[in-house]
Amino acid sequence: MGEPSGGADPRAWYFDVRFRLESPVTQWPTEFIVVTGYATTGEVWPEERNVESDLRLGRALQEMGRWHLRLTGYSPATGHAEPGWAVLLNPAEGEALGRRFLQDAIYVVRGDALTVRYCDDGREEQVGAWRERVSG
Repeated sequence: MGEPSGGADPRAWYFDVRFRLESPVTQWPTEFIVVTGYATTGEVWPEERNVESDLRLGRALQEMGRWHLRLTGYSPATGHAEPGWAVLLNPAEGEALGRRFLQDAIYVVRGDALTVRYCDDGREEQVGAWRERVSG
C-alpha cells in the first residue's frame, strides 16, 4: 500500500486506513489480502505510472483466476486515497504479489482482524477490526 511522502512516519497511514467498496459485500472470505499497485509508502510516482501499475495488477489477478474485488483505501485524516484489490490469497502469496508490484506492505484480513504485513520480512502488526473499517 502506498501513501504520499512527507510527515513524520509514512507508515502511520497503514493504521488510519479505511476502505470504500464499489458495491456492498454480504459475505467475505475467511482470509484474504488487500493490495494496491500504486506508489509504495514514501515514494511518489507520476499518475501515469500508478495507473499503469494498477492495470497490470488487475490483469495479473484476472490471470490468477482468484476471487478479487475492487476497493479504495483511504485516510479520513489526510484524504489520501488509492484504488486496490481484495484478493483471495494467503498472506505469503499476498506478500509475494506485493513485492512483485513494489509494495512496502499489504493488508491481511483473517475473520474480522485486519493486520498490515510488510513485504520485506513478513512481519505483521494489528490494525483493527475489518468490518469497522470497510463501507460500501
